[in-house]
Amino acid sequence: MNPAIQQKPSGNQVGAGEHRKRIAIFGSTGSIGTQALDVIEANSDKFVVTILTAHSNHQLLIEQALKFRPYAVVIVDETKYNATRQALSSAGIQVMAGEQALEDAAALDKYDMMLAAIVGFAGLKPTLKAIENGRSIALANKETLVVAGDIVMQRAVEKRTPVIPVDSEHSAIFQCLVGETRNRIEKIVLTASGGPFLGKKPNYLVNVKREHALQHPNWNMGAKISIDSATLMNKGLEMIEAKWLFNLKPEQIQVVIHPQSIIHSMVQFEDGSLKAQMGLPDMKLPIQYAMAFPQRIPNAFPRFDFSKSAQLSFEPPDIKTFRNLGIAMEALYKGGNLPAVLNAANEISVFGFLRNRIGFLDMTEVIERTMQKIPFIAKPTLEEYFESDAEARNFAASLLNL
Repeated sequence: MNPAIQQKPSGNQVGAGEHRKRIAIFGSTGSIGTQALDVIEANSDKFVVTILTAHSNHQLLIEQALKFRPYAVVIVDETKYNATRQALSSAGIQVMAGEQALEDAAALDKYDMMLAAIVGFAGLKPTLKAIENGRSIALANKETLVVAGDIVMQRAVEKRTPVIPVDSEHSAIFQCLVGETRNRIEKIVLTASGGPFLGKKPNYLVNVKREHALQHPNWNMGAKISIDSATLMNKGLEMIEAKWLFNLKPEQIQVVIHPQSIIHSMVQFEDGSLKAQMGLPDMKLPIQYAMAFPQRIPNAFPRFDFSKSAQLSFEPPDIKTFRNLGIAMEALYKGGNLPAVLNAANEISVFGFLRNRIGFLDMTEVIERTMQKIPFIAKPTLEEYFESDAEARNFAASLLNL
């Protein structure tokens, strides 16, 4: 059973006349956040923006705030606070700053749904705060469930708070499960494009540079998730997220390479039937679906055309070459605090690679050494998850001399 589907949608219903659903976008200047604002602008009769947050891109945050006129904005980088406050001083918009301000904004009674689009571990605390306050979650931040999925989903169930996935793969699974709550899942199949280096071997990957790894063949994504896609770590993180989101055992989660990115993922039920969600690779569709759920609303997005010649192909992932997927699967099966350690070490290694401090294949070594170093905790508390994250970051950073 999927705990998220069992919950009733909260907040204002889409299309209910003057009652627009109030959306708080945590991470509004990133790829997901900017596309979400496009969706909202195209459906201004159904949605209204009430909170926007950004880490350091205050200039874009200011532009967004002046256009959408939210109740409040948060700039995490406190050095940008004065410039942001001055630019919005005559707009009547509350300006907040700092990491704690993310939680403070999440505690405000000014939104119906949080779009959790902050990149990485930083999205965990505000998401937990939103759940605590009974706000529905459109989850684009997979690291929240990778790090502390057991605690997050337990609290969501306790608060009867829907958690609706935005990742294209998890949105696909979610869509396939609507109407199937009484039917048992045999397994789910997460599809992966294979990234820009599909079919390449280590002797090629050793020379890969930052600009090569950022060039994803199908999706327009931010830097961090683009690198994760290139290493297949993204698919490993998605496997861990799926475990918690859909209440699955690790052996019920499979990954296949599907280079065309038309089938976004599949569910196989216990009678052997497969359901798949298909469409062109466009993140605006799962964003819109999550925000409008349980309704589907029209749009002008491009459509897949079956009348044109097209081939859909599938193959197993090359875990020997792309070892990040293999070590993520190890964390999935072992559980405990290991996924949190994996995620922290990966964030640091990606940070180092993007700044040309380490090579493409070196990222895997940093993650493996960190997973071996940090003590394993079988059933961590939330505080122990945070401690494991901090220890892993410090150790991984020491390996990179950061």
